[in-house]
Amino acid sequence: MSQIPAPRLGVGPSSVVLPPVCDPAWSTLLDFLSARFVHIDRSVWAQRMASGSVCDADGKALAPDTPFCAGARIHYFRTLETEAPIPLQETVLHRDAHLLVADKPHFLPVIPSGKYLHETLLVRLKHRLGLDDLVPIHRIDRDTAGLVLFSINPATRNAYHALFRDHAVAKQYEAIAPWNPDLPWPLTRRSRIGAAPHFMQQTELDGAPNSWTEIAPLEVHGDWARYALRPHTGLRHQLRLHMAALGLPIAGDGIYPVLTPEAAPDYTRPLQLLAQAIAFTDPISGQAQRFESLQTLKALTEVRAQYAPHALADSHP
Repeated sequence: MSQIPAPRLGVGPSSVVLPPVCDPAWSTLLDFLSARFVHIDRSVWAQRMASGSVCDADGKALAPDTPFCAGARIHYFRTLETEAPIPLQETVLHRDAHLLVADKPHFLPVIPSGKYLHETLLVRLKHRLGLDDLVPIHRIDRDTAGLVLFSINPATRNAYHALFRDHAVAKQYEAIAPWNPDLPWPLTRRSRIGAAPHFMQQTELDGAPNSWTEIAPLEVHGDWARYALRPHTGLRHQLRLHMAALGLPIAGDGIYPVLTPEAAPDYTRPLQLLAQAIAFTDPISGQAQRFESLQTLKALTEVRAQYAPHALADSHP
């Protein structure tokens, strides 16, 4: 029976299945890994293997000279030479035998990716609480603050995933964006969202809608407004894209409508988007559940002083 290696400091291994046919250039596993992951230097893979960070399906460490074995599954632990700490703290709002609800700050990714490994919500919680089986049931953007649900118990995990698959979760977000009194408030945005030419962005496409958001103003102050956003679907960047498509890009958005070069994070100017509340019927207890974030967005007077509004684009609600 295969054995996945235990997490290390809260970080579980990644996995890859070797191709069924061996390329002549791959005499060893190290050859394959170096060719498959071209962005990682061969010396880094050699060091990982020498330190026991690459294992077979049974959890046995594999040496750099291990022969290539077509179709085999291997596990490996990612490493980062440097990882800048994120000086913001998550809060656990609820924990029972099945479910954990966390309140995530801006700037903190939910799961490891790219240059983020230990400084992620999942790994922080695993390390802090000793919950190796913790798995996010859904995700929100790194730039977005607010509620994230996690499954603790593998035996009941699918029941919570089903809530999101079946759209049985009521989610409410708040956002601060430019104000346009000429739009027919409150409004609904339905559109087809798909991949944009740049991998960082999504775009609206022709075709049947696959996304649906209800948007209503909560407060107006000059050129800015605070909005309630209720997504009925959960596509990547849906809220950011829908607001930008209306000519109302969210304050602090460096992806929509224009992708800006990545820079060091400015913790004083976060994206003004908050996953504020979530409600559902618990599939295990049958009880109605509602959770609210303890965080708030900036006051509109602060936003007016700190963020320059984008020019309003043509809108088609």
